[in-house]
Amino acid sequence: MPNPWTGKGNPYTKQEVRDRLKSTLDQGKAIIAAGAGTGISAKFIEKGGADLIIIYNSGRFRMAGHGSTAGLMAYGDANAVAMEIGEFEVLPVVEEVPVICGVHGSDPRRRMWHHLLRVKEMGFSGVNNFPTHSIVDGHFRRVLEETGMGFAKEVEMIRLATMMDLFSIVYVATPEEARQMAEVGADAVIAHVGTTVGGSIGVVDATCSMDEAIKRTQEIGDAARNVNKDVFVLSHGGPVNTPDDVREILSKTDAHGFVGASSLERMGVEQSLTDLTRDFKSINLNNRTI
Repeated sequence: MPNPWTGKGNPYTKQEVRDRLKSTLDQGKAIIAAGAGTGISAKFIEKGGADLIIIYNSGRFRMAGHGSTAGLMAYGDANAVAMEIGEFEVLPVVEEVPVICGVHGSDPRRRMWHHLLRVKEMGFSGVNNFPTHSIVDGHFRRVLEETGMGFAKEVEMIRLATMMDLFSIVYVATPEEARQMAEVGADAVIAHVGTTVGGSIGVVDATCSMDEAIKRTQEIGDAARNVNKDVFVLSHGGPVNTPDDVREILSKTDAHGFVGASSLERMGVEQSLTDLTRDFKSINLNNRTI
């Protein structure tokens, strides 16, 4: 049902978001979710027909010209940044597309149930576990897990969100993480295969091959569906960057769609601004007729 105060748009219930995504699939179309770090990005992502808009704290860094990994670092309060972008930039300009709030579920300074109530009150239709520790590995990951700031806190955040009737779309990097998230009610799992390649601040060598991305995406999707056959499965990251990349991975897995942040927002701005500026700079004063 539409917003009772405005007659349109956000917020939506968990089931309403699911119904919208199911409608997209019933039309034979891929689900496309897009990250927005600014209001103008969100405004024109909606105009382009995205199914979901996700607010990441990394969007602020990305649109400031820095790598998305800055969102995982101690450069700001991730939960406060996501709420601020949503309240003052994105929610005021998006009319119909469900807006999802990135939530740093392992933040030890917050009562997570209280923070989620604020997210819901703000008018977000769901949550996403970002920054996520699922993409941290090695010794540092073990330290996070052993000191109470691991992936389990993100799972607990999604369990609470499910109880609060918030739609949840979650990053996972392994089949086991997909299983855990599906068990607590996650509506959609995103197979995160690494930082996006390409552009001015994408990775080059720190990524996997397309064959590996396809394999991992399918394994993650299978694990989630073994728990809940109705879970949506989406691809993200690594070598999956362009529309053609997405067509390839969707043709070789049974994923339902794609989540793009750098792939839509940053790449679009980088190339279009470069090309447009060059076009203006090609203007020659010698062509005057006066």
